[in-house]
Amino acid sequence: MQVNEETDEWEKKLDSKVAELKQCQESNNLNSCTPCDKFFECELRKEYILAVYESMNKGSGGGFEF
Repeated sequence: MQVNEETDEWEKKLDSKVAELKQCQESNNLNSCTPCDKFFECELRKEYILAVYESMNKGSGGGFEF
């Protein structure tokens, strides 16, 4: 199975956000974002959620509200 470049682009962005998020959690001695005081205001978490959505739709657009 061959992976196209577009898939790689979205997966790389997601992998990068996952690494950033894990680094933030580790630096705050947390196992998840849930107990963090900045849970609802955290820009990094919002960027991670967007990266997950974009990796699922491969940049085809559409809205995502939660």
